[in-house]
Amino acid sequence: MTGRTLATRDPDLRGHHVLVLGLGKSGLAATRLARREGARVTVADAKTVAQLGKARNRAREIGARVHAGGHPASLVSGVDLVIVSPGVPGNIEPLVAARAKGIPVWGEIELAARYCRGRVIGITGSNGKSTVTAMTGGILRGAGISGGTGGNLDTPFCDLLEHDTEDAVHAVELSSFQLETIDTFLPDVAMILNLSPDHLDRYSDVEAYADAKARIFEVQTADDAAILNADDLPSARFRSSVRGRLYLFSTEREVDRGAFVRRGKIVLRTEAGEVELLSVEDLPIPGEHNLANALAAALACSLVGCPADAIGRGIRDYRALPHRLERIATVDRVLFYNDSKATNPASTVRALNSFEPGTVHLILGGRDKGSDWSELLPLVEQRTRQVLLVGEATEMLRDLLADGPAKVVECETIARAVEIAHVAAEPDDVVLLSPGCASFDQYRDFSQRGDDFRNVVDTLGKGRKGRA
Repeated sequence: MTGRTLATRDPDLRGHHVLVLGLGKSGLAATRLARREGARVTVADAKTVAQLGKARNRAREIGARVHAGGHPASLVSGVDLVIVSPGVPGNIEPLVAARAKGIPVWGEIELAARYCRGRVIGITGSNGKSTVTAMTGGILRGAGISGGTGGNLDTPFCDLLEHDTEDAVHAVELSSFQLETIDTFLPDVAMILNLSPDHLDRYSDVEAYADAKARIFEVQTADDAAILNADDLPSARFRSSVRGRLYLFSTEREVDRGAFVRRGKIVLRTEAGEVELLSVEDLPIPGEHNLANALAAALACSLVGCPADAIGRGIRDYRALPHRLERIATVDRVLFYNDSKATNPASTVRALNSFEPGTVHLILGGRDKGSDWSELLPLVEQRTRQVLLVGEATEMLRDLLADGPAKVVECETIARAVEIAHVAAEPDDVVLLSPGCASFDQYRDFSQRGDDFRNVVDTLGKGRKGRA
């Protein structure tokens, strides 16, 4: 071992053997950073060589050795550090063996944190974190503040370090899976946007899922800032995890310290004073949940010194991310919205609440994650004209909706659902893809599912008048 030990920040990886488990985006990013720091790297993935495709070639080009087709315990032989990707289960043999031998096990976020010189805004929650991360990053860059925007959103944290300086502020989205493996990662501003049951196919119960989210506050110090949603009752459990200064945001009431709405204006109230940023009417994306997202992003940016005028301008200029309640077309006066990122029922609730009751043709389904559907069911009855079921969860959802008044149509595919919805829709109705489920039964990820929806709608709209 040379130089600093692996227990320090900015560790010296030269000459060390690093095992990276998982060859997705975060695994490749961790491999790049470890190789750049002089480590010997082995990457292992459960997929076969054929399934890995170009990812295997990229890893080899970086200079890593690739083990495909499984995760045997023997992989940790001679290894000094293990980096685990967020999608890899925590109980596989190499991880059990590594911990038994006292070999450090980090996530990609933890690896990046050890080399990061700038400040970090860490963003998590059951819903809305991608939107808040993108909005926060957009505000910061528009204000001339350097740094990267990513994490669980598109660009892994390790790759964001290409934009790292001592003056940088990085906006980093964090999933519960990523938060399981943090240790020295210390976000200067951390927020939990909300809490609803999710990923119960991985966690034993909601408490275990919430405990993973709570890590984002538990690693902070008294000098850091923590942000919570005052309107989200389940999030109250996180107050006991706060180590820094607590700030709140609310669309429903004024808060003593944080962000809120007063007489149609977004207001910030912090130690620096109180300032009105912009009118709620100026928000470029629909829905009460997106107003909450804007409050959270504005508050976070203010806490790292972003000027109020730049925050207001950044919110006005924001454009919705793909697959997040994205209006993609109007065909025969029927509006089509792509909300493929809605991978749990709480996300679908927020989407439905963005439209007038009785106007929505809802495309629902995919692979259920053990979710609680009780909150969504009454809203389906109030707001939809019909529910079009697709994918693996069709039978389960059909049984849940059987006793209600909503019309339910089993469609199997998104293409068939769009066809049926378009025929049944009246002028100014909404066809909404907001599945409430994971996409992995029929698609690689939610992006591919949303792209399929877009392509089907594009084909439907070709040659028709009124398309937007």
